[in-house]
Amino acid sequence: MKKFFVLTVLFALPIVAYLFFASGKNNFARLPVLTEEVSEISDLSSYDDEPVFLQDHISVVAFFGEKIEDLKGNTFNLDKKILEKYYGFNDFQFVIILPESARESAADFAKEFEGITNAHEWKFVFGSPEEIKAIFVSFNSPYHLSTESYSPYVFIVDKSRNLRGRDDDDEGNLFGYDSRDIAELTNKMNDDVKVILAEYRLALKKNNADRNNN
Repeated sequence: MKKFFVLTVLFALPIVAYLFFASGKNNFARLPVLTEEVSEISDLSSYDDEPVFLQDHISVVAFFGEKIEDLKGNTFNLDKKILEKYYGFNDFQFVIILPESARESAADFAKEFEGITNAHEWKFVFGSPEEIKAIFVSFNSPYHLSTESYSPYVFIVDKSRNLRGRDDDDEGNLFGYDSRDIAELTNKMNDDVKVILAEYRLALKKNNADRNNN
């Protein structure tokens, strides 16, 4: 019996380990780069006139259009299911890109949410429809921006302004995450934000260790 048990364990353990790592491979690898060097957004205006940069930040970027008040559900789900877990990380930011016509309504929108979400952490930037479209096009995704500068998809951009996502999703490449779909936010996007933050934390630890060894 002992021999049989040992043989079973030796045979089964590698298979179990393989299935575990294979089923969660996105948790143990770098998040793929799908588009390199998307456009910088520092020329867009903000409420405090301080430029907002994608460079040197890990950013979740949304294009929420003119009628932002109609997107309360999308934004609330995104903040509660994903973003509020990560605001404490250095250089992590949630950027909402809007047309100038939405400036006043966006301020009211954020104020309304302040009591129940981390709305004070959101960074609003504003530009012309042409500027916003040029930035959106630079992401080189298969998605479309509406005439009101709106897309339901939100994007993960790394510190080098590379668009990150999945190159092995069910339907091919996953460039962005549908903010209307709670399951996609909770499962795929939450997993991918964890991966990219872990990636940068490991790189930081390595850099610190290298400096200490020199």
